[in-house]
Amino acid sequence: MHKTPHEARAYLEEFLPLVQESSAHVLLAVSYVHLEGAVQCAKNSVVGIGAQNISEHPSGAFTGEISGSMIQDTGASFVLVGHSERRQYFHETDELVNLKALKALETGLVPMVCFGETLSEREASIAEQVLQTQLEGALKGMTYEQLSRVILAYEPVWAIGTGKTASVEVAQQTHKFCRQFLIQTFGEALAKKIPMLYGGSVKLENALELMRQEDIDGVLVGGASLDPKGFAQIVNCTRI
Repeated sequence: MHKTPHEARAYLEEFLPLVQESSAHVLLAVSYVHLEGAVQCAKNSVVGIGAQNISEHPSGAFTGEISGSMIQDTGASFVLVGHSERRQYFHETDELVNLKALKALETGLVPMVCFGETLSEREASIAEQVLQTQLEGALKGMTYEQLSRVILAYEPVWAIGTGKTASVEVAQQTHKFCRQFLIQTFGEALAKKIPMLYGGSVKLENALELMRQEDIDGVLVGGASLDPKGFAQIVNCTRI
């Protein structure tokens, strides 16, 4: 929940030229009030625009909610689903995350499904069990075609906004476990098509090393994305 529409436009006007030569696949998840303006600003650029949340309902008496068709009609291409803050502060369950992901797919949006364990769960040595349960719940009932359009984002809750970052070894190990679960559940061909990002205090100093890992396909950048120049450096480090 950052930036007014005016500030968001100024951000994009500074950011977009800095990444125009990048070969990276760049996505920005913005607040609802920024969607239409951001889509127009980013037109003909390498940057895709998406929303930070979606209603599980298609329409109706749900004051304050935003449907998938509303998001899609702005020109946005994707939506975050099940972000740790939505789970923590708004009590979103795996079942609700699944409904929202399915609704995104039904309306032509790519769901970026977030999942991750808390510090207490990791310290209790149940992180893998938690992650498997979250993945099973979030992807339940999806067809092969739907699964091939999903993006996954592992965000260890204990490493978000805390300055703590999972070591590269821990991040890779966790991604590998999740990839193996996907292979066992959906088959190797499909499992390897699903991009899996790492999110958790990602910054310039660790982004490239994280993305060099075999099972980490990209990064989900939080606070470090608020500065256009700093975020552009992260995007462009993929060219190193």
